[in-house]
Amino acid sequence: MIVVTGATGNVGRPLVQALAASGEQVTAVSRGVPDPAVPDNVRHRQADLTDPESLRPILDGADALFLHDGAASAHLLSPRDILDIAKAGGVGRVVLLSSIGVATRPQSASHGGMMLAIDNAVRQSGMEWTILRPGALNSNAYAWAETVRTQRTVAAPFGDVGQPSIDPADIAEVAAAALREDGHAGQVYELTGPALYTPRQRAEAIANALGEPVRFIEQTREEARAQLLRFMPEPVAETTLDALGEPTPAELRISPDVERVLGRAPRVFADWVQRNIAAFR
Repeated sequence: MIVVTGATGNVGRPLVQALAASGEQVTAVSRGVPDPAVPDNVRHRQADLTDPESLRPILDGADALFLHDGAASAHLLSPRDILDIAKAGGVGRVVLLSSIGVATRPQSASHGGMMLAIDNAVRQSGMEWTILRPGALNSNAYAWAETVRTQRTVAAPFGDVGQPSIDPADIAEVAAAALREDGHAGQVYELTGPALYTPRQRAEAIANALGEPVRFIEQTREEARAQLLRFMPEPVAETTLDALGEPTPAELRISPDVERVLGRAPRVFADWVQRNIAAFR
């Protein structure tokens, strides 16, 4: 049995589908109601990672765990408690969805503090572990969906600064390999797309998929900060803006790890847009 936390998220959803399609027994865990897209052969359970005891009956008898660090809620987690409960339940393998910022922004409170603590807990868990460190996700473009639908506009800061953003489905496939196959224990995979994409270029890709113009509006840092603070803590928002506006050389690096694990190049941003264009119509 493989337990997937964050099962309704942008990575968790395709991971559950990939594991179920490969014949694995899967328990999909989320705080809310089941995802309508969850396959019929997948068991859904409600739990909250900030309440580790809620996971105990779910992890009992499981073989492997996909652990989402919670990103904006990472500061609320007790990772050692979660991992102790997993190990006590029989879990022998854990795959953590972390962030490239753990390596590139060690001085930040969000990445160097909260997320690094989760990374370290996984390394010290006594289980086989694999850590996935993506940078920006292509699905971050969902933040533009409403204004694209209603106004055919995209507003973002740092319009001409590129990021090697990755398709969440590629992260999910790497996670599935690490959960199912031997040979990934003790590995830290940095996961990126195949090229740098600026916000302006991403808006253009959405316009091309729609077959209609989409106007790009460049935000100031303060405008973007106010928007981010609606759904993430201030330290995370500040680190996010720093990475978007002044990426380090390591954050601009195109990693070979997706191709090493999957035997193919990562998908381009336009592929993600085509698969999800209904959200922008």
